[in-house]
This record gives sequence, C-alpha cells and structure tokens, in this order.
Amino acid sequence: MSNKQEILDDKKYNKLIVVLSIVIPIVVAILFGVRIPNVEPLSFLPPIYATINGLTAIILVIAFFAIKNKQVVLHENLMTTAIWCSALFLIMYVAYHMTSDSTKFGGEGTIKYVYYFILLTHILLSIVVIPFVLITYVRAITNNIEKHKKIARITFPLWLYVAVTGVIVYVMISPYYA
Repeated sequence: MSNKQEILDDKKYNKLIVVLSIVIPIVVAILFGVRIPNVEPLSFLPPIYATINGLTAIILVIAFFAIKNKQVVLHENLMTTAIWCSALFLIMYVAYHMTSDSTKFGGEGTIKYVYYFILLTHILLSIVVIPFVLITYVRAITNNIEKHKKIARITFPLWLYVAVTGVIVYVMISPYYA
C-alpha cells in the first residue's frame, strides 16, 4: 500500500474513531445515571455479561495464537467476534444499570482495596482501549498490516486486561447482589 493511500485511509476513519472514542464513554456515563421507570430490574444480566467478558478474553487469546500460526482468516473472524462480544457486553451492562441500582461491595479490609483497584483500573482502561481497538481494527481492514501489528501490541494486553478484570469484578461483587 502506498503512503498516499495509507494517509487517505487514516483520514477517512480518524474522525469516526475520535467521535466514537468520545461519544461511547459519554453516552454510557449518561445512560448509567438514567433509570427506566416501571421496568422490572434486569437482574439476570450480570452473570451473562460477565460470561461474555470471559468469552471475549478467550477469543482474544485464541486470535493471538491464530495470527502467530499465520491463520489470518481465523484471526480476522475471531477479532470481529471479540468486537461484537464487547459491544454486546456494553449494551447489556448499560441495560442492567438503567433498570437496577448499583450493588455496593461488601468486603472489608485489604480485599476492599484490591476490589476497588481492579474496578478502577478496569473502568479507566475500558475507556482508554476504545480508540486502540478501533484504530487497530481499521488498520487491519485497510490492509495497513505493519501499522496494525505495531498498535496491536498495545491493544491486545489492554483489551485482555479489561476483559479479564470484568470477570474478576463480577466474581468479587456477585455475593453482594440483592
């Protein structure tokens, strides 16, 4: 791919990436504070979206090994699936919080600090990873493979951390669900 084509592809997608990277966290934050009146709480969702987070982590690891073994099509399909899993997680997460009160962590002592550290880093990195995932994906679909590989080295561990800590947060908070 020529440099001129790379620049055109980057410009074509950069605005969308910036907009989505800003809009998604803002919309989630706004919706997190919205309560839908007269709706039954969707209390069945947390184990489902935690499972989707776990599935996302597994898919990411399998996709990593697929590309290491030069299984490009499998890698592409797995990464697309991981993106859809993350989107599905986000929709369920927001739906749960629009119908249910937040659950307070009931642990005491050191475990409380461990929980809040994991939760805080999970939340912050879930915001930070959005543009990384989008840029990495765009570089793949525009066949800018060298730049894709470069950013994927950052995106992969961030996204994997977010997926795994999502499961850990669920496991740690689940005893305190009403």
